[in-house]
Amino acid sequence: MDLLWLALFILLGMSFGSFLNVAIDRLPQGKSLIKPPSHCDSCQRRLTAVDMIPVFSYLLLRGRCRSCGAAIPLRVLLIEIGTAVMFGFFYWHFGAGVELAVALFYGCLFLVIGIIDIQKGLILNVLIYPAMIIALVFALFLSDVEIVPDLANASIGGGIGLALFTLILLASRGGMGMGDIKMAALIGLVIGFPHLIVALLLAIIAGGLVATLLLVSKRKGRKQSLPFGPFLSFGALIALLYGAGIYDWYINLF
Repeated sequence: MDLLWLALFILLGMSFGSFLNVAIDRLPQGKSLIKPPSHCDSCQRRLTAVDMIPVFSYLLLRGRCRSCGAAIPLRVLLIEIGTAVMFGFFYWHFGAGVELAVALFYGCLFLVIGIIDIQKGLILNVLIYPAMIIALVFALFLSDVEIVPDLANASIGGGIGLALFTLILLASRGGMGMGDIKMAALIGLVIGFPHLIVALLLAIIAGGLVATLLLVSKRKGRKQSLPFGPFLSFGALIALLYGAGIYDWYINLF
């Protein structure tokens, strides 16, 4: 592997992470991603190029606005580092090409969906519906790419995701939101069937483990809800990377 290209993708990931932070902040408020330019939410001062160098600006400024000293959320740094790691890992895993571009698009998408759900308890239609259309376009024109299902498989996956989570919603009598149902359908369109089952099972297992830990540590009560979007995002990305291997391993157990 070319280490120079790996380093470039890591730096590119930092830059994309900075943009994802803007999306995470603005989309729940219905704001434009372009206007106004990036600024401090406390003093409203427009940020300069020096203030917006991914990762390094946060560290040099010690997580505070250069003008008013207001704290910059730690999430900003973590997203920039996490996106850099994701870009580097995906390049290592897929190599350069169309498959990498598709994987990075979905990686950024599910990261934004998951973080917004953690912070706001929302899975936004403004992300889900366009992503569904893009997933169908990919399935129609890029089905020769290994991680992209063909149109029929994507449609089956989307339908199964929608039906399964609708049944869970009805059975739990409100224990799951409509956003989770839409996201399950999106994941089905993205990875198809049977990889959808891998993603959903991983999400349920991860969600159950985290919920148990929070209950045991008394950080959450039994009647307090836990956003499920982050676990769906986690399951989707793992299935995107390793869905075929996990599914084959599971089938071979029987």
